[in-house]
Amino acid sequence: MAQRDPRQVTALGSGGAEGAGMGPALLEALFTQSPAGLLVVDADLRIVRVNTASQGMRGASVSRLLGRPFTEVLSMSDPGSVEAMVRGVLDTGVPVADRLVQGRPPAESGREHIYSVSAFRLQDDDGRVLGVAASVVDVTGRERGRARAAVRNAARQGIGRSLDVITTCRELVDVAVPGFADIAVVDVLDAVVRGEEPPLGPLFGNEPMRRTAFASDSGESPAYRVGVLSRFPFPTPYTQSLTDLEPRLVTLDETTPWLAADPERGRAIRAAGAHCLIVAPLVLRGTVLGIAGFYRSTQSEPFDPDDLVLALELAARTALCLDNARRYTREHTIALTLQRHLLPHGPTPLTAAEVAHCHVPAEAGGGWFDAIPLSSARTGLIVGEVAGHGIHAATTMGQLRTAIHALAALDLEPDDLLARLNDTVVRLAQERAALPPSDPLRDQPLRATCLYAVYDPLTGDCTLTRSGHPAPVLAHPDGTTEIPDIPTGPPLGDVGAEGAPFAAARIQLARGSILALYTNGLLRTARSGAETALERLRQVLAHPDRGLDDLRDDAVYTLAPAPRTSDDAILLLARTGLLGEDQVATWTIPHHPEAVATARAHALRQLTDWNLAEDSLTTEVIVSELVTNAIRYGTPPVHLRLIKDHTLTCEVSDTSPAAPHLRHARTVDEGGRGLFIVAQLAQHWGTRYTQHGKTIWTEQPLGGPPGHETRR
Repeated sequence: MAQRDPRQVTALGSGGAEGAGMGPALLEALFTQSPAGLLVVDADLRIVRVNTASQGMRGASVSRLLGRPFTEVLSMSDPGSVEAMVRGVLDTGVPVADRLVQGRPPAESGREHIYSVSAFRLQDDDGRVLGVAASVVDVTGRERGRARAAVRNAARQGIGRSLDVITTCRELVDVAVPGFADIAVVDVLDAVVRGEEPPLGPLFGNEPMRRTAFASDSGESPAYRVGVLSRFPFPTPYTQSLTDLEPRLVTLDETTPWLAADPERGRAIRAAGAHCLIVAPLVLRGTVLGIAGFYRSTQSEPFDPDDLVLALELAARTALCLDNARRYTREHTIALTLQRHLLPHGPTPLTAAEVAHCHVPAEAGGGWFDAIPLSSARTGLIVGEVAGHGIHAATTMGQLRTAIHALAALDLEPDDLLARLNDTVVRLAQERAALPPSDPLRDQPLRATCLYAVYDPLTGDCTLTRSGHPAPVLAHPDGTTEIPDIPTGPPLGDVGAEGAPFAAARIQLARGSILALYTNGLLRTARSGAETALERLRQVLAHPDRGLDDLRDDAVYTLAPAPRTSDDAILLLARTGLLGEDQVATWTIPHHPEAVATARAHALRQLTDWNLAEDSLTTEVIVSELVTNAIRYGTPPVHLRLIKDHTLTCEVSDTSPAAPHLRHARTVDEGGRGLFIVAQLAQHWGTRYTQHGKTIWTEQPLGGPPGHETRR
């Protein structure tokens, strides 16, 4: 095809007479001196003029280019789409600006370049279409810089969004693939995964490392299974980087010598077609946390020194985020351990109640539960939760649980106990507010909720009080369920409600009833809302004839509380029983001194009926001293009650609210030793106040000397 005369391209010249001489000069300058690549193609999309002075076109022969399809000039990687673009400009006259294409300069055979192509149609004064003019600018450096900047921006936004070691490693490979590498692998020291302190470098590759993340643009690879524990053999680029803590850019081929030292990894590299590798140690302040590997394969361009700098930046950011996650993991582990040790371990022996529990901990939350044996065969049931997470929440939970045990030992009524517990929370909050301003705990409010219930198996009465806590579910023996109407008090430590009273509710429980105490975390995991979750719990409990452990498991399966959520999920189930008539004996004692002998006789006959004659001497002394004190210092009527369970309980009641005091009588004193003697003979003793007076009670182990059991 004959070459067109450039003077026919009138659009590149000046139309006026005074500029007639400038047109040829302008064209000559553009096609011989302009740093931008210029191409002119005819209607058949063949080159009629080309600028060989531009970067990337230097060294090309004009005679070899003229008349050839323009897509061959730059060896376009996708010539079809580029040709369609130029054909569209030729047919429609709509110009195209800054379209990015890939190709190779005619004088080079290396890696592909990126070009910005702009094209517009050429026509003469009569409107006849002559062809297309296109400017071609090599923007390889600019675009690769933009690509690296995009990876850096993705790393800033995507790495470190969680405080989890495994998740942080996954975030790194998600950022790296495919924007930076075709394959990314992260191995972290197993000690770091567990939250332990990382070792100081250098390492020598024999330390156990766990593969925490893998990503590939071609999918999963069995050679890079996540979770496996391995060591890097010596010598490889991995061990070299761990030794001098420097990154490495390595070219891979069939003759790479170090692949023989690591056959398994070598096979994986060959299978993936990887041709280059960047190894970057994850280092922070001289400590080594792990190592990252970035691979390019198939048609991807090899890494260059600028990519090595970017890999080092990614590794540095990941190392910082990993260390933060490691520290959180360590603190979280400590908090969970603390919480686990502060909660009850194993079943608690109870008189007439069977209990089962489920605790799904959150991020080291402050939830707790308890089943406390109380005096006179009663049982205390508690579920509570401290707001917040971490060591401070677990520690506060332990403080409150200890306080409840101490208050429960005083036989306080539930409403009185929560009022005193609230005083404890307020005092702890005041201590927290007095911390130095630099302490972050100072600004964290101290709030807690609690539900406390006391069940009496002698009468079937259950007294409940709650402080900002959800009401329990009650399942009757006939399968019906209900939510008892229990007045709710303010949360513990609520400054705005300081001084507000806590009200108690009393309900009657039949033998075989089930009381379910829980935290809000048990219901918040349901996708359909707390009300639906509560209804599901009631449906599970509507089968009270089933075993308590089975009901607990069914509730967990149905509600599916997820671990590591925002709140602890706690469920405490208690099935109630009643003491039989043959386990309790009660007498009314006349209010005169001679009745002490009568009380001793009643007790001795009852012990004989229970086959507890070996305990008769101790019980006789205890009954004698307690009845004597009640007659001498109390007000009638006086009642004596014996309860036979896993211990022998002796109770003496009168209507006087005056409290007895343990005295240490002098040698010459004739009295004042009654309670002292009782305290020495009984395993436990105490005073319980009621609306009608007080009760002095003692507990003795059956068939053994006092003190042979662990104190509750």
